[in-house]
Amino acid sequence: MQTRRNLLGLAAAGLAAPLATPALAQAAWPNRSIRLVAQFPPGGLVDTVARLLAPAMAQALGQNVVVENRPGAGGIIGTDAVAKAPADGYTLLVSHASVHVFSTATRPTLPFDPINDFTHMMHMVEAPNIILVRAASPFQTLEQLLAMARTRPVRFGSSGIGSAPHLLGAMLSSEARAPNLDHIPYAGSAPAMQDVLAGNIECMVDPITTNTAQMRDGSLRALAVSTPQRLAMFPNVPTFAELGFPKLTSAQWLGISGPKGLPAPIVERLTAIIPPILQRPELSARFVDLQTMPRNPPPAGEAFVGLMRQEIAEWTAVARQFNIVVG
Repeated sequence: MQTRRNLLGLAAAGLAAPLATPALAQAAWPNRSIRLVAQFPPGGLVDTVARLLAPAMAQALGQNVVVENRPGAGGIIGTDAVAKAPADGYTLLVSHASVHVFSTATRPTLPFDPINDFTHMMHMVEAPNIILVRAASPFQTLEQLLAMARTRPVRFGSSGIGSAPHLLGAMLSSEARAPNLDHIPYAGSAPAMQDVLAGNIECMVDPITTNTAQMRDGSLRALAVSTPQRLAMFPNVPTFAELGFPKLTSAQWLGISGPKGLPAPIVERLTAIIPPILQRPELSARFVDLQTMPRNPPPAGEAFVGLMRQEIAEWTAVARQFNIVVG
């Protein structure tokens, strides 16, 4: 009889074991390498931040964190790959406002829901936008450039149709009553910068991150920045707000996200380790150099999602106002 009870107990334990497996797997996370997807090409803002973050995350988690570049379609291909990945904590995304906000605002359809198909954990850093001219440009101030754009064509480059710089430039044209501020889209910031430096276009709107070196060496001159206050590194650059354009106070954020349904213990662990990583002296110094700074404290969880929803609503209204549609 005792033997029968033992056998029944073992059988019951065997039936119960599969139910405990997910919890055991979560408790052991991570037990192999993690993919950190950067949905833009190497060398840009997302790739730079991902490669700063990955080794620090690996140290904190005790497993390799490998940056995987999945560029294409303005960041949509890599973002979609993460949306469709297993929610096991081994595929994460450096999420970006360019995709989750601006593509949502300007594209009729996306292959994913920018909110509900992801576990959005935390806002990490943000980069302000600037309007730039080359050193030899006759425009010393934003008002000089806008005065010209009220009477004759002034071309501004951006990283593409529907990008944050495109929408910001459209807003500036409207707010300044400068109808001849004409948009010239490029396949990324680099070719736009080359045409500004060559004098083929008069100016460009772009995140500051990829332009700080040229601003420091004097080859590019910033006429305005989209921060609420002037930047300590570039104190001579006025803000759009102080020049009379308060609606042009904005930044492009980067966050950390995963597929929908990421287990709570994994979310809790990641949101616990990332803020101290962002404050490490070596990372802080690099963020200062790039003028791409973390918020303190960073919006996390529902606060991050709420920020995203608010920005989607605001920029969708802007896209509709100026009839900016991609695809």
